[in-house]
Amino acid sequence: MLYRTAGQFKTSYIADQALFPVKQDAFLLGIILALAWIVFPLTASEFTFQTLLIPILIYALAAMGLNILTGFAGQLSLGTGAFMGVGAYACYKMVTLMPWMNPIVAILLSGVFSAGIGVVFGIPSLRIKGFYLAIATLAAQFFLVWLFEKWAWLYNYNASGAIQVPNLEMFGVFVSGPQAASVTEYYIVLFVVTLLTLLCINLTRGNLGRTWKATRDMDIAAELIGINLMKSKLTAFAVSSYVVGVAGALYVFMWKGAAEPNVFDIPLSFQVLFIAIIGGLGSIMGNYLGAILIVGLPVVLNVVAGTQVFEISTPSAILLVALIAAATFLFWVARSLWGVGAAIGFGAVTLIYGYAQLQGFRIDSALIEHINVMIVGGLIIFFLIIEPHGLNQLWRLIREKLIIWPFPH
Repeated sequence: MLYRTAGQFKTSYIADQALFPVKQDAFLLGIILALAWIVFPLTASEFTFQTLLIPILIYALAAMGLNILTGFAGQLSLGTGAFMGVGAYACYKMVTLMPWMNPIVAILLSGVFSAGIGVVFGIPSLRIKGFYLAIATLAAQFFLVWLFEKWAWLYNYNASGAIQVPNLEMFGVFVSGPQAASVTEYYIVLFVVTLLTLLCINLTRGNLGRTWKATRDMDIAAELIGINLMKSKLTAFAVSSYVVGVAGALYVFMWKGAAEPNVFDIPLSFQVLFIAIIGGLGSIMGNYLGAILIVGLPVVLNVVAGTQVFEISTPSAILLVALIAAATFLFWVARSLWGVGAAIGFGAVTLIYGYAQLQGFRIDSALIEHINVMIVGGLIIFFLIIEPHGLNQLWRLIREKLIIWPFPH
């Protein structure tokens, strides 16, 4: 009933190709934006900002940049962490050499340097592709991290070899550094992420996005119909590296506050890659879904498992209700093998968690970390088995079921 499309008629090609062909999608996005811009800043705590909201947005933006290159243009890359480092170091140099520069402008300009480096390392894509290109970008990853360590000018000859974010003001308010409030940093991150998300949506829906998709699907056929492969691939590297570079600047300036070169090593690249794959390659919304699962879920599990008492707490009760509702909803909507599997999985977790709550079972923090890794890894495998195209495709299937509900076809 919520997604009923009766009475929503399309009378032109423009209406049929609109960003929100179903009015409920626009309404749902409005609710999400209201939560992000109004509700969360008024209700979230310092812990929530620093462990959930800000990192989820930053990782989603980094995954979006990688998705432009891998999901839309079909060019494999394992150097995302290094390109994030280029953006972070470029922003650091700009605000230290030009302290009068607006911090938001510095963050947005830092992506330009990352885009330039990305184009340079994207040149091999004109001759090689697939795993060979992935190895070439992996070489860029190692080289750039080595450069961050050895070129002392990048970190202003600091004895520790790390970059320290200074206190930056904008309109008399600290927006970065030790004196900046978390809600201010959150608003800066949210503004930049929203801006670049709109940019990526428009690029992927336009002519450039169609050339990227044609290059991804079959580059030889794309070249035969007149697409310039050099322009298509290099623009994909440039746009992707720009977005990733901006994410790197936000990563250090609006979240970490300081960073050493090894922060941008290969584990960061793999983490962003996992977010893009789990969320769904070739999608924009999937980056946010993947970031919520990979970044947000371990934090939630940590908090819930670490606050267990004999009497069930309010957050625990909410989680139990959510698990039961999710199991019921998946079984009811899907009525298929993966729906049954999801219902059984959620039901098992609900029973185990409920028993632990009622018995007052408390888990060591070290054991919680290992359990988190196992749960997140198991969920990644589970979701990939259910839907190899990621969480975005899973949401599309659920949405289609809701549109035709209560009819089975």
